[in-house]
Amino acid sequence: MRTLQKGFTLIELMIVVAIIGILAAVALPAYQDYTIRAKMSEVILAMSACRTSITEVYQSGPATAPGPDNWGCEILTASQQTKYVQAVHTNANGGVLATVQGIATVVNGSVVTLIPLSDATTPSTMTPASSQTLYGWRCGAVGDGTNVSPKYLPGSCRG
Repeated sequence: MRTLQKGFTLIELMIVVAIIGILAAVALPAYQDYTIRAKMSEVILAMSACRTSITEVYQSGPATAPGPDNWGCEILTASQQTKYVQAVHTNANGGVLATVQGIATVVNGSVVTLIPLSDATTPSTMTPASSQTLYGWRCGAVGDGTNVSPKYLPGSCRG
């Protein structure tokens, strides 16, 4: 009388474990990049607060232009820092520079920029007593001072 064997052989189990290992080896780096991008979105959000106040200043045309770090939206002290944003500075023309902290060693200490544009490609310059229209913002462009790899920036902030 014959008995039927049930279950998997050792080689079949080893093949399944090998396949899972290969999939994990491919998925893990992609997942790590994704989590860095998700955390970088808080940095972009911190800079967006400045975008609103800078746009208002450009449209109102003040008698004197605000100087660097004088636009009213900066994060300059340790008490103002967030988990992922060490500092937010502004320049004389309203460009916003955020310093990253606490995300990952590949991006910690790096800078992300947000630059106001007077047309599709030209950065704006603040002219006192003259209201101006901003046509958009350029985020994450290397030429503007960003030193974070584009693969770590959210999709809305890739130059």
